Amino acid sequence: MRTLVVCGVCWFAALGCSTAARSRESASVAEGAGCAIPPPLPAPVDERNVVGTPLVPCNPSLRAGFERSGTCTSGPSDVGVHVVCAEVTQAFLEFSRSRGNDLVTPRPEFDFPGLRPNDRWCLCAARWEEARAAGVAPPVILQATGARALDFVSRPELEAHARAGD
Repeated sequence: MRTLVVCGVCWFAALGCSTAARSRESASVAEGAGCAIPPPLPAPVDERNVVGTPLVPCNPSLRAGFERSGTCTSGPSDVGVHVVCAEVTQAFLEFSRSRGNDLVTPRPEFDFPGLRPNDRWCLCAARWEEARAAGVAPPVILQATGARALDFVSRPELEAHARAGD
């Protein structure tokens, strides 16, 4: 199984789970910490975005996304649901770090480049929603945000945070 390190932690933290629950193998640890881990999803067949059209890449140059494909898709291994394509801000990066998820420091062992303000990245849907509630949600690129984000946040909220020009 694939271990979740970068954004997987934020998903568990958003549910109030211990940071020990970082992989599918440790699901029993997460469940024991009062967390509800969603069942695995079938492999994506026809990925759609939140506006119902085909999903477009978020950031191929940084290889964004759980599978590092550049696209915010969510398959069976992605318990963090990395489907919100956002243009990260300094405020969001600081917020995420304050929640135990350092998105700034490069982690080459996990093919993670580290982020700077204005980078586009596929964020965990629950972390984006948590940031929205705290007033620090980064702008969203709707055409590159997977439809599964709607399980965590409403379309009007996403639209209200759409990046200018999208």
